[in-house]
Amino acid sequence: MSTILVTGGAGFIGSNLVHRWHRAHPEDNILVVDKVTYAADPSQIEGLPRVELIRADIQDRERVVELLDRRQVRLLFHLAAESHVDNSITGPAAFVATNLLGTFSLLEAARQVWAGDTGCRFVHVSTDEVYGALGETGAFSETTPYAPNSPYSATKAGSDHLVRAYHHTYGFPAITTNCSNNYGPRQHREKLIPLAIDRLAKGEPVPVYGDGQQVRDWLYVEDHCAALEAAALRGIPGRTYCVGGRNEWRNLELLNQLCEAVDSRLGRPQGTGHRLLTFVRDRPGHDRRYAIDSTRIRTELGWEPQVDFREGLRRTVAWYLP
Repeated sequence: MSTILVTGGAGFIGSNLVHRWHRAHPEDNILVVDKVTYAADPSQIEGLPRVELIRADIQDRERVVELLDRRQVRLLFHLAAESHVDNSITGPAAFVATNLLGTFSLLEAARQVWAGDTGCRFVHVSTDEVYGALGETGAFSETTPYAPNSPYSATKAGSDHLVRAYHHTYGFPAITTNCSNNYGPRQHREKLIPLAIDRLAKGEPVPVYGDGQQVRDWLYVEDHCAALEAAALRGIPGRTYCVGGRNEWRNLELLNQLCEAVDSRLGRPQGTGHRLLTFVRDRPGHDRRYAIDSTRIRTELGWEPQVDFREGLRRTVAWYLP
């Protein structure tokens, strides 16, 4: 029996990771450290055996040190972050505090407790947005230069640099993952897919930024969690692993598919949802295209996404509209 710690484990990806780890490693204890902001939902992990929610801020270094030491935590997944780009544009201070200073505090706490223990692992979960935007071709990889374009991606980039520096300076046992856009159950309704599902179900306008031609690489959250598990168990400290689905869609194409899925789920005529799509002013600094080259994690760790996009959308719609 061992104890792992998941920061941000009451959030979207974090709660899905908790569920996956609990299924795959039922003997392990899971500590979830979460500040429980508006985007968290503790009910998503309530009732799971051996899962304990600690309501705390990762900037509370003394509390984190106490938990790591007393519970003998040797594996930490760091997912706590402010992540909504629109919010970072209107209120960047919270992103600096959590994403940058919070990561620094967490690194210092773990470095203090794990000094000299080469068996520990710190899995830092980041985003492809740190790389900026792509043209019509190409894909981000682990060697792509950083070029963040929003306060959100800039603070995530800063946290990535801190993690890398701690490994190279102190030999800190960190692994970083940079993932493409996630979708699936338990995501906060401010994000594109759950927002669209909610609006479509209610017959309300669904906003489409700009011309709707922005391209994203979509990854089902369960596949992402499998990649995080692979990184924790088989990844090499100091390595970065890019995680993507090779599943690019223009936002407008994605929303058209979502309209069809929601219409089907609700048993209403096809085309009902399409009429609700409403073009609005584009987001400031909106990156045009993201794509991930996940060759390294596929070849080194044997990870492959398992969920087909249309099947993933069907599962997602069914979760939000039971």
